[in-house]
Amino acid sequence: MQTSFEQLGLDKTLIAGLAKAAITVPTPVQAAVIPAVLSGRDAIGDSATGTGKTLAYLLPLFQKTDVARPEVQAIILAPTHELVLQIFREAELLAKNSGVPVRAAAIVGNANVTRQIEKLREKPQILVGSAGRLLELIGKRKINAQTVNAIVLDEADRLLDEKNLSTVAAVIKTTRRDRQLLLFSATISAKTLTAAEQWLKDPFHAELAQTSPVPAGISHLYFLVETRDKILILRKLLASIQAERSLVFVNTAPAIAETVAKLNFHGIAAAGLHGSADKRERQQAMADYRAGRVQVLVASDLAARGLDIPGLDNVINLDLPENPEAYLHRAGRTGRCDSPGRVFSIVDLGELRQIQQLQKRLRIEIAARQMSFGKIVAAPPPPAKGNNQLKK
Repeated sequence: MQTSFEQLGLDKTLIAGLAKAAITVPTPVQAAVIPAVLSGRDAIGDSATGTGKTLAYLLPLFQKTDVARPEVQAIILAPTHELVLQIFREAELLAKNSGVPVRAAAIVGNANVTRQIEKLREKPQILVGSAGRLLELIGKRKINAQTVNAIVLDEADRLLDEKNLSTVAAVIKTTRRDRQLLLFSATISAKTLTAAEQWLKDPFHAELAQTSPVPAGISHLYFLVETRDKILILRKLLASIQAERSLVFVNTAPAIAETVAKLNFHGIAAAGLHGSADKRERQQAMADYRAGRVQVLVASDLAARGLDIPGLDNVINLDLPENPEAYLHRAGRTGRCDSPGRVFSIVDLGELRQIQQLQKRLRIEIAARQMSFGKIVAAPPPPAKGNNQLKK
């Protein structure tokens, strides 16, 4: 029997707010996690991308927030500016649709700290932000972490990696020992759990990985080309699929800038998104992309982590990711909530082995394709080892 939001223990006001957004049935991760969070338990939501993890923690946080208390009661940490703003927008929408007067604020680095302090004077009850800036404001005594009842680590595997662990740990240590800790990601590894176990207390673990960790509605295709022809094939592919929006992944900031410049030169409206760009540039790129002024967003893994872009049907790897987990997160930008999607990888001979490894590790088929007279068609088997001749 299908579970309802009411059966999960959610207030009717929140359920009515969800209905306004055409959300009437909880996803598996929501059905598993919401009762545990409402009961006060620490929780781990290990579920594929596009399965509704944000609402799995926002809904119980809203219900547990005492709106009469003008103080910070929950902190949500995220690894990128884009994900922070995305979560913040979802919190604002939930408050608007439900009429529950929970105030949220987005606090990120590389932004005007004076303006953020002004936001804090509005007494938000939920802070969504980057660990570094939040720690800075806690140190300046602009945020009282002792009033925090819950901390969420969204994309916990990234937040608890070697680069971010010490800063995240410092934020957690400023809060009370009895606060609730919630971890969410599509890929929560044993290493991540080991890093978090010092703070977790008898956590509820919702491990909802599928037989294949990549949603079944996503098709995976690759084009084998000469390295010098990658941009040419990208242009032909974009012309063939004629999508309103496409997301192209490139591994480095210089390569992002180069790809954007080449696409723009050929009349393709493109913008870049990478971790080293300043806040204004990133916000402008996303605004142009969402508004349709930009057809192609060229991004790095970190910048695109956790992005939810409605109607995104195509993800293109101009560079293959460093590991299968990164491929999983890239693929998860499309095929959201069981909708169909496609992941195209444009690879050279040196990357062909990675394609084979991805198929094995992720238990997916990545089919060979080629461009022929502007159309995507089946490709012959890849050349034997040692044969460097590729058909164009």
